[in-house]
Amino acid sequence: MRQLAGKFTVVLITLVVAAGLIAARPEALSALTNAIGQTLGSQQAQDTLSDLGDTGRTILSDGSKVIGDFAQTIAGSSGQTGTVSGGDLAFDVDEVTTALNGLAVHADDNGSDYDREGQFGTAWLDVDGNGCDTRNDILARDLSNVVKDGSCTVTSGTLDDPYTNTTINFVRGRSTSTAVQIDHLVALKNAWQSGARNLTQEQRQQLANDPLNLMAVDGPTNGSKSDSDASEWLPPNQSFQCQYVERQVMVKAKYGLWVTAAEKSAIAGVLATCQS
Repeated sequence: MRQLAGKFTVVLITLVVAAGLIAARPEALSALTNAIGQTLGSQQAQDTLSDLGDTGRTILSDGSKVIGDFAQTIAGSSGQTGTVSGGDLAFDVDEVTTALNGLAVHADDNGSDYDREGQFGTAWLDVDGNGCDTRNDILARDLSNVVKDGSCTVTSGTLDDPYTNTTINFVRGRSTSTAVQIDHLVALKNAWQSGARNLTQEQRQQLANDPLNLMAVDGPTNGSKSDSDASEWLPPNQSFQCQYVERQVMVKAKYGLWVTAAEKSAIAGVLATCQS
């Protein structure tokens, strides 16, 4: 899966997201030309950049549809919950590193005006219109031995937790459901602090319910993460740290979010330990 997903990811991000940002960030032109040139050749890169400027901006304005469609195919949309479990999704490390280097670097704002429901919508919505809310979609995707009440509500299942490398038996109930929580890999407050305030309400709701940014995990461990970025928190299961930061980079690239200098350094440090 790492090789399959990786071969397409940064080409899409480079050609679409970065092209849309060129007008606002002219200093990125040279780096973008080099990145595209590695894949298409230098002359083709120049021609491609000329053609993609307006297209990139259009795609960004409607939620980075091309990258979104690709990520949805690999991660599994909410309507395709069994495609790839959250803990198995991974990308090529070299190409993720290129994507990381394409992200803007800024200081986070303090997020004092963060409002989960007001800015990202009620948890959990049915953004794909399949009749099931996003929490149940992700539970159905990430758990095995799933039992449902009707077509949507997951009542039990088994989670191979990527954060702790333990097995958790999930049973729905007032006192038991929190054993398994759905984590936003890029926490919503962190997203708000790193550029999501510039997205539309619809785009923020998509971000909050995007399968690429969601994963069923151990509840208490998710609580310890809170809204931390990669410079402040990484999964205790070191074998999953590569996939964790890869997913964060892809989410931030997809939605045009930035990273802090400390966050970028932490992610780069993890990626340096990963195998392509």
